[in-house]
Amino acid sequence: MLIDVVSVRTCPEFQLDLEFRNGERRRFDMRPLLSMKPWNRVASQALFELARVDYGTVVWPGEIDIAPETLYDDSAPLGPT
Repeated sequence: MLIDVVSVRTCPEFQLDLEFRNGERRRFDMRPLLSMKPWNRVASQALFELARVDYGTVVWPGEIDIAPETLYDDSAPLGPT
């Protein structure tokens, strides 16, 4: 099942707060990925904070992205706002 990301907010300690097209809000921890290519290129908080949504997933400058399925499957639900 493909679930598009519709919004992203960066948080301290390399966390992403995500909203998916199905209305779910989830938090994804990027820290386990930051030692691997290509995500090691966004391992500084300043670069990490350049995250934005494009074509249904989270992207960074330099053609770095992450599969929306990974973002969904490896994230934890956030409570209601």
